[in-house]
Amino acid sequence: MSTYIVGEIGQNHNGSVDLAKKLIDMASMPIIDHFKNRELKPIDAVKLTKRDLDEELSESQKRQPYDNPNSFGKTYGEHRAALELSPEQHFELYKYAKERKLDFVETICSPGALSILKYFKPDRLKVASRDLTNLPLLHALAETKIPIILSTGMGGKEELDQALDIITKHHSDISILHCLSQYPAEYENINLNTIPYLMEQYPDYTIGYSDHSIGIMIPVAAVTLGAKVIEKHITLNRGMKGSDHPGSLEPDGLWRLIRDIRNLELALGKKEMFRSEASEKARVKLERSLAALKKLKKGAVINENDLCLLSPGNGFRWTEREKVIGKKVKTDIDAQEIIYPDMLEDDEA
Repeated sequence: MSTYIVGEIGQNHNGSVDLAKKLIDMASMPIIDHFKNRELKPIDAVKLTKRDLDEELSESQKRQPYDNPNSFGKTYGEHRAALELSPEQHFELYKYAKERKLDFVETICSPGALSILKYFKPDRLKVASRDLTNLPLLHALAETKIPIILSTGMGGKEELDQALDIITKHHSDISILHCLSQYPAEYENINLNTIPYLMEQYPDYTIGYSDHSIGIMIPVAAVTLGAKVIEKHITLNRGMKGSDHPGSLEPDGLWRLIRDIRNLELALGKKEMFRSEASEKARVKLERSLAALKKLKKGAVINENDLCLLSPGNGFRWTEREKVIGKKVKTDIDAQEIIYPDMLEDDEA
């Protein structure tokens, strides 16, 4: 099973459908591994966020002045409204993503935002970390029977169990993403070992990781620990206006993330130890074989003091020295040369 990678657009479209389409184009770019000159499996999905501000903000919060470099309005309500796309615009972007063979995930922030279902059905619904305890919302989302992704960045096991209890009354197609709701996430706070913990505690669900750290190291490490879903913000330029852009991946960063995850999937293999056929050429070249420590003349009987170990490794190993010791030499063997079976007399001879 390959890792399901979600490029989170979120509010990085800055209220522009055209910018959102450019981000979808970025997400659907081919991923070429130049070392092997091969195309790797690209990103799987993009994710947008749909809000209903009347169900989300108090009147006083809407009127609160919002004066900072990332503001799109004089008040917080105006700022949020400027970043909101209509259901029709979400539908337009859904079709645009589908044309590029991408899944479409929607973070739904209130029951009213489910109005998008009049236009299209997302492949998955996302529950933001802040809504893990919003049980009425979880009930409304679960009733749709659409697969759900739960982000756990603001909750513990008790909150997660309460959320699962609500959703599983309707279906069990659930992904649980470990997450740290810190922007950007500091390494000492991320605690990636939560991923194997979630795998042990919730074996019936898909476990993944939603990343807010800088760079690609942490999500790649999450896949090593077993994450099957990775979510990461994307942007055309980290210097753009907006609070999510600085911690997002630009095109080159996204390419590197997908390249590393897809190659890591190939490298992880299986839980056992074995000698790979891929190392056979190097083994023969570099491993040691029994060799003559000094010149051995025809008819000489070999003893252990006559032996040393030298490359290449296509002769007898040290553990096979009983096949050599006590044998007569059939032909002269020069010092520092490998001893091969055809150089020794057969026992019957």
